[in-house]
Amino acid sequence: MKQNHLHLQIQNTLVGMRIPKDFFATKGKGESDITKHAGSYHLALKDAGIEMCNIMTYSSILPGIATQIEKPATLTHGAVMESIVSEQTSGSGERATAGIIYGWLFDRKTGQKFGGLVCERNGTFSQQKAKVELQSSLNELYYNGFSEQFEMRDVALHVESFVPHKKFGTALVALCFTNYVYPMIKEV
Repeated sequence: MKQNHLHLQIQNTLVGMRIPKDFFATKGKGESDITKHAGSYHLALKDAGIEMCNIMTYSSILPGIATQIEKPATLTHGAVMESIVSEQTSGSGERATAGIIYGWLFDRKTGQKFGGLVCERNGTFSQQKAKVELQSSLNELYYNGFSEQFEMRDVALHVESFVPHKKFGTALVALCFTNYVYPMIKEV
């Protein structure tokens, strides 16, 4: 009996670090008398419409290709959602405030969008104080490394703030990424 041997030539591709592309902004709040994580935090995710996802957090940079979109009508249950998140859990009667601010950097010479800077702030202070501190943080980043070459435009601010009546209360704001670009470096 003659054996057929099938030889497959597999080509491998070396890809660079993936780049987050589309994102949406969302916010929510939740209260629980039971616990934080499986209580008020989960209910804040539910209020924000992202409770069915596994949330992984990023630091605070938006790539130049990033584009804000509307929140998708449906998300896959159990999917990994990588996000920039601000959250605050407080006790009954103590304010919970979370906020995110971001702005886009445009090259002063070419006008091309370079990327974005993001700042998060959370605490037990008022919504107004959060807005002031977020703007101050964004200004500090911008004027310490970006202002000579880039112009800051299209600043957006999102804040969630409330005083919980139950034992735990969580305020949450998130920028949630929905897809990525994988740059191909070369075939190996």
